Amino acid sequence: MEAIWTSVVAVGGTLLGAVVTQLFQRHASRRGESFARSEALRQERMATFSAFAAAAEEYRHGQADRWYRMRQDPDGQDFVRARDEAHRLRTATRQAGYRIRLLTDDPEVILAAERAYACTRDVSTARDQAGRDALDTRAREAIETFVARASPLIHRTGA
Repeated sequence: MEAIWTSVVAVGGTLLGAVVTQLFQRHASRRGESFARSEALRQERMATFSAFAAAAEEYRHGQADRWYRMRQDPDGQDFVRARDEAHRLRTATRQAGYRIRLLTDDPEVILAAERAYACTRDVSTARDQAGRDALDTRAREAIETFVARASPLIHRTGA
């Protein structure tokens, strides 16, 4: 009789050990999957936020070039090329902005991206050199503000 109880305890212990092991493995697997998703989101945000900042900087330079070419010869081919390039850069910046909205619902980050875009867009509307310089500085600062606002979403773990 004692041998039967020993066998029952051994089988019960084995089953209990298997159940506990399975529970721990499931928990570890879920944590691993959660970490992988979090890391993939972090990497995607890093790529998207840096692409937006780069596109906005290129757009800012394109808007400055457009402004200078307009002052040189508003009917000239150089102005037409600069205007067309600024439009292309505007589109690239807007597309990167859309990706930001898809990757975060943080209103400060979205607002900072929209402000960076708007300030950059305005660079070509200046009436004189001092105005252009001021608008260009405002655009550069808005881009830097976007980077500062977006940065915590990249550095935060489990975001």
